[in-house]
Amino acid sequence: MVSGHAFAGEIADAVSALNTVRSAWRERRAEHRGLSRFPAPAELARFVEHVAAALFPTRLGGFRGGTAREDDFVAEQLGQAFAILREQLAAEFDYWQRHSATPFDSDQPDLLVRLFAAALPEIRTLLDADVDAAFVGDPAARSVDEILISYPGALAILHYRIAHQLHGLGAVIVARILSELANARTGIDIHPAATIGPSFFIDHGTGVVIGETTIIGRNVRLYQHVTLGARSPLGLAPAGPRSRYARHPILEDDVIVYAGATILGRVTIGRGSTIGGNVWLLDDVPPHSVLVQPAAVPLHGDAQSNLTARLAEHRD
Repeated sequence: MVSGHAFAGEIADAVSALNTVRSAWRERRAEHRGLSRFPAPAELARFVEHVAAALFPTRLGGFRGGTAREDDFVAEQLGQAFAILREQLAAEFDYWQRHSATPFDSDQPDLLVRLFAAALPEIRTLLDADVDAAFVGDPAARSVDEILISYPGALAILHYRIAHQLHGLGAVIVARILSELANARTGIDIHPAATIGPSFFIDHGTGVVIGETTIIGRNVRLYQHVTLGARSPLGLAPAGPRSRYARHPILEDDVIVYAGATILGRVTIGRGSTIGGNVWLLDDVPPHSVLVQPAAVPLHGDAQSNLTARLAEHRD
């Protein structure tokens, strides 16, 4: 098949070696033998594009046909989205069937598509509230339209709102792929199982991490490089329900967390609180608190000269 290729010998050797490695791996992982398909990130990216176009026909879908034809455009986008979703859900169920002694119903993917379709108005309502919160929270924004079409936080939240619905319906792999598509584009990592209330705003956003069991209330704002994480890897944590299913923080309504803050474990940040930049936090915070790092210390005289000299020693 590649006999005329300049690297035909190298290709043949690599094919043979990779076959050996694959075969050895499959021997160790018996559940993967015969696995013919798996949810595809490229297809799910297309799914999100169609759903976004249906949710926001003119701004994200590029529709210019007037309101009389808008519903037809939305129907077309949803038709394509649901066809893709049905196939990807079927692929996920094929995978999980290998781990289950009970056969799944053959119409399970269709049922999930129908349930997801019923949730679309709620998703649109939540996204409208999120975009409005961004407009209120960012004085640099000139319109809600600018936020929706260009802000990385809005893109990540759109993916999250879609993925969260699918995760709740049991499509955990499809949901996780959707969240990672957003992570790849924005640097914002939101686990689809996290619970996030309305009017949620991530400003700038790069490096934000929101863990699986995080609970976020209404009108919460995060800045870049905020981590809402677990206190220890699951394998090292005590084996109890709280440590397993309640590993991440709770942020109550109207909380603001500034850039670089790290909040770990099942701690509660009380409503109306402000967490300053670069704070490392492992304990509950009462409502309406303000937590900040100690102020920077200015250097004068010899201390300033000594530090300047030390920095100069390490220049490339």
